Amino acid sequence: MLKIWGRTNSSNVQKVLWAADEVGAKYERVDAGGAFGVVKEPKYLAMNPNGLVPTIEDGDLVLWESNTIVRYLAAKYGKGTLWIDDPARRGAAEKWMDWGFTLGGPNGPLFWGYVRTPPEQRDPKALEAHRVKAIELWTIVDRQLASQPWIAGKDFSIGDIGLGVFVHRWHQFPIERGNLPNLAGYYERLKARPAYARHVALPLT
Repeated sequence: MLKIWGRTNSSNVQKVLWAADEVGAKYERVDAGGAFGVVKEPKYLAMNPNGLVPTIEDGDLVLWESNTIVRYLAAKYGKGTLWIDDPARRGAAEKWMDWGFTLGGPNGPLFWGYVRTPPEQRDPKALEAHRVKAIELWTIVDRQLASQPWIAGKDFSIGDIGLGVFVHRWHQFPIERGNLPNLAGYYERLKARPAYARHVALPLT
């Protein structure tokens, strides 16, 4: 059986769990990372020398890097759903999945600042700069969604998995998010997907 190593409050692990559920892959999840430790143990480092999550085992195959894992799950288990045979259409989805990491530039500090830093220790000036930069990036997404329901077109794709974890976090921060109506509608469509609701649309910790 497919084994997924990682803690459920990691955005990168959430992507993998979400993708696995979207394609109907049966799996066992093992707590690792954060408070669970494990990732610095020799056995884990033999699988993933980075000491990070997620890592998957699928038979003799070991993979790390969340987007690579999502691609693999789509290719192996997602024929007719997440996997796109046409290279051009697949590339259109994959570019957005990988671009999602660009959002980590400002959104990561917003998460750490508002979720994992006590109010009295926050840097308001830095957080405001990250908020402004984040709105610039989210405006790109909002424009992309102006005439289509999903990031790469009319169909849900791995591009949406790459972005979707950040969409949820963005909408949980106690900030002014600007006028991004297409992004707000996109978030509602994501939340309507059972796997997203199960693995991503959770309280931030």
